[in-house]
Amino acid sequence: MALTVAPGPNDHTVRSFDAELERLSNTVVRTGGVVEAQLAGAAQALIRRDSVLAAEVAARDVDVDVLEQDIQDHAIRLLALRQPVAEDLRQIVGALRIAGDLERVGDYAANVAKRSMVVNQSPPVRVVAALPRMLGLAQEIVKEVLDAYVERDVDRAVAVWHRDEDLDALHTSLFRELVSYMSEDPRNITACSHLMFIAKNIERIGDHATNIAEMVHYLVLGRPLRETRPRGEDFLPDPGSLPDPQV
Repeated sequence: MALTVAPGPNDHTVRSFDAELERLSNTVVRTGGVVEAQLAGAAQALIRRDSVLAAEVAARDVDVDVLEQDIQDHAIRLLALRQPVAEDLRQIVGALRIAGDLERVGDYAANVAKRSMVVNQSPPVRVVAALPRMLGLAQEIVKEVLDAYVERDVDRAVAVWHRDEDLDALHTSLFRELVSYMSEDPRNITACSHLMFIAKNIERIGDHATNIAEMVHYLVLGRPLRETRPRGEDFLPDPGSLPDPQV
């Protein structure tokens, strides 16, 4: 007759800890889903000049803040009670870092929405047609890096890491076009200034997606990505150094 060995207390502890780690990871993925929806809404609000949708996107930012706080509380509790090491520790630290980057992406999406409401009060600007390309690429990058996190796919994460260079190049091109457009007609200065800030917000979204890609690499392999971070041609002043029209 075969003997049945009852699970020991350590088995229960391991299963419980695994469940806690899975819950933490699922909350990160859920946060990513909310951020993706925010970014998509901000893009549509800008393209359609839809101020009502823009206001909804901006208001949704609080949802990301709540989820990030939940991740922080959960991670700190696990660190204090479980004292994890090796891969388990990397999962928890990775969740904390990724949640912080996602919160910033949500902030930038909300900023795009808020500024689009101001832009909508001015006549359409010709160069705004270039912004959907930037927004579309930013959405792709965020989606890809979140998929890399879910699948623990290092190759996919590194591919996203390299795509940030394309976003930088689009930002540089659009910035120069906006400067030219303002020079042609000073009446465009206010709207174009807001568009510059919108473009910079989108470029920063790519930077945070790159941070997440680096964290996925570390989480899976236990070592940092040591290549030099890709950068497109970018000799532009930060819009923060320019006079900021009131939002």
